[in-house]
Amino acid sequence: MGGSGGGGRHDGGVGALVTLELSADSPMLTLPWIITIGPLSDDDEWEPVVCGPYERVHALALAQEVVADEDLMAVVEPVVPHVSVDAIRNEIDTARAVAAEEADDDSDSDAVVPDEADDEPEEPAHQHVGAPTPAEIRAGFARIATRLLGD
Repeated sequence: MGGSGGGGRHDGGVGALVTLELSADSPMLTLPWIITIGPLSDDDEWEPVVCGPYERVHALALAQEVVADEDLMAVVEPVVPHVSVDAIRNEIDTARAVAAEEADDDSDSDAVVPDEADDEPEEPAHQHVGAPTPAEIRAGFARIATRLLGD
């Protein structure tokens, strides 16, 4: 990935950038994109930082700049604005199916790691108020856009 940046030092880059490879006419290019930045090594433990939304070109440029000189991994991915519970469930089903296929293909390990007890206190339960309608979600997108554009 090429590009120009300003102000940052570039000592050859030690980080990693992961994103989707898309055709020039992909409709995903018009979606908002986020950057998730985390440690490159499993030895470094801290919660990843999620930034965005951005236009894809901006997300890629920012991620490249951040990982250029540090042992960090940046994942740049689109935010898919699903407007129904069914669409979200379909996305979850797809992700589970992909993970199951990858697990079947993984011939390196058959080890099963038992679940460890969670020692942290549980968050208080939030009252379920039902799923918002597509119109409510779209109105929420508009409010988010207005906040992002405000001072």
